[in-house]
Amino acid sequence: MNGLAYGPGVPGEVELRLSGDVTGKRVIELGGVRNAVAYAVAGAKAIAVTPSAADVATGRSLAEAEEVRVEFHTAEIGDLGFATSGSVDLVVAVWALAAVDDVDRVLRQVHRVLKPDAPFVFTVPHPVADIIGDNGVQRAYGSAGRTVSGYVMALARANFRVETMLEPAPTDRPSALAPAALVVRARKLGL
Repeated sequence: MNGLAYGPGVPGEVELRLSGDVTGKRVIELGGVRNAVAYAVAGAKAIAVTPSAADVATGRSLAEAEEVRVEFHTAEIGDLGFATSGSVDLVVAVWALAAVDDVDRVLRQVHRVLKPDAPFVFTVPHPVADIIGDNGVQRAYGSAGRTVSGYVMALARANFRVETMLEPAPTDRPSALAPAALVVRARKLGL
């Protein structure tokens, strides 16, 4: 599954191994389409949910070029009403949660659609990177977005257990002062 990426400057699935074998599994990508196509190539029943009609058009072209089937939904990433409860094996969101105002709603929906003990993998720009903004302007930690503890608490409130938390150095900027991203794999607890 070489095509699966966790964000710009972030190691991919080959290095991080967060998704595992997806053959025959039902996988949803939130906020993007490229990983859904990569999952389909790897044998998954892939679904992509994005608010961008242009991204859906791009995804359809990519899926056609790879000769795979991907189910596309043009919707906000928290609108998962099309999926029945407990029917999904894996949900992935690359950079998508950082732009969401109501992350708790999204996490409740992800929890609802996942099978028991199934993983939710997401990456967001690392909150420490927000300390130094554009042109070197410094900001207080947490003033530009959620903190690491904010994500952990939101996951706990939605009944997820954090299984893996990574803070990889940027692959494209090895001397960067902050990690490239916060990469999390959490498992659904309960039904």
